[in-house]
Amino acid sequence: MKGGQAIIRSLLDQGADTVFGYPGGQLLPLYDMLYDSELRHILVRHEQCAAHAADGYARASGKVGVCIATSGPGATNLVTGIATAYMDSSPVVAIAGQVPTHLIGNDAFQEVDMIGITMPITKHSFQPSDASEIPEMVRASFHIARTGRPGPVVIDLPKDVQEQEIEEYDETMPELPGYKPTLRGHPLQIKRAAELIKRSEKPVILAGGGVIISGASEEVKRLSELINAPVTTTLLGKGSFPEDHPSSLGMLGMHGRKVANLTVDKCDCLIAVGCRFSDRTTGNVAEFAPKASIIHIDIDPAEIGKNVAVDVPIVGDAVNVLAELISYLEGAEPRSNEWLRSVQEFRNSCMPRMSYDDVPLKPQQVIKEISQVLDDETIVTTDVGQNQMWMAHFYTSRTPRKFISSGGLGTMGFGFPAAIGAKVALPDNDVVAVCGDGGFLMVCQDLATIREYDIPLVICVMDNRHLGMVAQWQRLFYDERMSHTHLGEVPDFVRLAESFGVEAERIEKPGETQEALSRAIKSGEPVLLDIIIDPDEILPMVPPGCGLTEIIGEYRVEREYPGELNYRPEKEGGE
Repeated sequence: MKGGQAIIRSLLDQGADTVFGYPGGQLLPLYDMLYDSELRHILVRHEQCAAHAADGYARASGKVGVCIATSGPGATNLVTGIATAYMDSSPVVAIAGQVPTHLIGNDAFQEVDMIGITMPITKHSFQPSDASEIPEMVRASFHIARTGRPGPVVIDLPKDVQEQEIEEYDETMPELPGYKPTLRGHPLQIKRAAELIKRSEKPVILAGGGVIISGASEEVKRLSELINAPVTTTLLGKGSFPEDHPSSLGMLGMHGRKVANLTVDKCDCLIAVGCRFSDRTTGNVAEFAPKASIIHIDIDPAEIGKNVAVDVPIVGDAVNVLAELISYLEGAEPRSNEWLRSVQEFRNSCMPRMSYDDVPLKPQQVIKEISQVLDDETIVTTDVGQNQMWMAHFYTSRTPRKFISSGGLGTMGFGFPAAIGAKVALPDNDVVAVCGDGGFLMVCQDLATIREYDIPLVICVMDNRHLGMVAQWQRLFYDERMSHTHLGEVPDFVRLAESFGVEAERIEKPGETQEALSRAIKSGEPVLLDIIIDPDEILPMVPPGCGLTEIIGEYRVEREYPGELNYRPEKEGGE
């Protein structure tokens, strides 16, 4: 067996069924061996899309995503996707080609120090100097990527190592000294948290992406019902708690919902689970949850106390910690629901309007129509910018791993390739990518990928011919000096998609989105919908440096809101 064959076998042994990649000179040995392999390879049209597709695959399935690129510019094109996965705790293994070992450090053709470049944005990196090291390196890479706080791992693979013969395929798990994630919370800390919750009168649960990664959604729901606490989420926590549940407040933060921001401001106990208190969540830290004692549950000890001072820190896997916390609270005195009821009444009084007859279309109307077509098993990915925040506000997520978005890095161009990865991971689920026109233009060449591989996803381009979020900031904070944020009038997205052999349709009037999206999903083909929206519509937001209650640009309020009547609890028998 050669080193390249060991890579392929090791990937298959770890459960990988698909890799997203782009070949090049330093990977020719590996790609020659892939030719006869049962490992599925999807040729993207840009290496950044390979990394994002692997990331989308991982987030949708919970498995490790794999991407491959050659040395030099191929490897550096992976970097944005690796950083995206790192910021959002997504398990990805990135395999980068490297020049032969005897040329490393000589500035050879297409040589870069991939380990040095990615050191701040990976959990770990490997570079085998001998092919016999490959099996244990791949095994360790997958273990590190998916355990503890998940994240990306890089394998920097010299060309000569791919061609070396190995005598024995080692199936043992290597020792990883110092790598021992804490999975169970300290019992005394959990007991302290329980006592604090019992004494509180206005508790709120903040659910982050760690709830989804841990599989702790049911525990969050149980805790909420046990202590009558409303639940707000971070962007990456969206879907961890059903957003049509009577206790759901939606997203918190700079672009969060008014009810979430004001409720956290009033609470006396904040139970934060699997979140890192980013600046987009907290606003001005000095004014964040000023009346609250804070309990912070996270598997990564480095996140606790990093941004926000907490009263009860608990290091551990969310599903384990919450299960023990619930066991402490189950025998407690029943709690009054007065706080929860008052929060629900406030929420119902400030639900934003959804129905518009305007042309050009309001994004609220577009998302309402999208929501009417999709079911709870549909995976929705978003790009970054206004399209992302409109979806965060107006799209109701009820199920974990069905809303996929770039959080910490805010990566434009993420939504479309992430949708490719999600559809490949779960081919029986409908997948819809909601993109801005700016972000989609960064990755539109991969229309070729979905056509060549018959990947039937739907792309909804929110077309306002602007870099919408940047333009919004220019309108609000820079005296409407619109510096280089207008995208011009090209391309024609319909003709662009058709040139790739992808069906496309332009949407301009109310009602058309729902009809066109329904047709697109039923077609079983890749489809692009070019949806013309109002370029002047802005999002409510908290200005940078301000507290969460200082919201500007509030939406008009619904006159008739159906309250909790939309909540759809799970049926008995798992139906």
